[in-house]
Amino acid sequence: MEQKLVEGILQAITMSTDTGVSLPSYEEDQGSKLIRKAKEAPFVPVGIAGFAAIVAYGLYKLKSRGNTKMSIHLIHMRVAAQGFVVGAMTVGMGYSMYREFWAKPKP
Repeated sequence: MEQKLVEGILQAITMSTDTGVSLPSYEEDQGSKLIRKAKEAPFVPVGIAGFAAIVAYGLYKLKSRGNTKMSIHLIHMRVAAQGFVVGAMTVGMGYSMYREFWAKPKP
């Protein structure tokens, strides 16, 4: 019994010091990591793109805002951008829950 315990400990030590083992997460570059993360949570890039689009639209419409004060215009654009991001996060969480709990194949 003691012999098996010692062999198990020695095997664990030699496995933990094996330098031939590499972790794939440290070997991926930024582009492939971004693609992998976008596949895991597809609504994060959608939220970022929507936020950028609303900000660009707000800046474009800044000169032709009419009688609206600049502070009111900026508040409206901020609320729209935040609303889009929160909406994308909510839909993404719903999609993630659907994949995790309902779309999972039964073993």
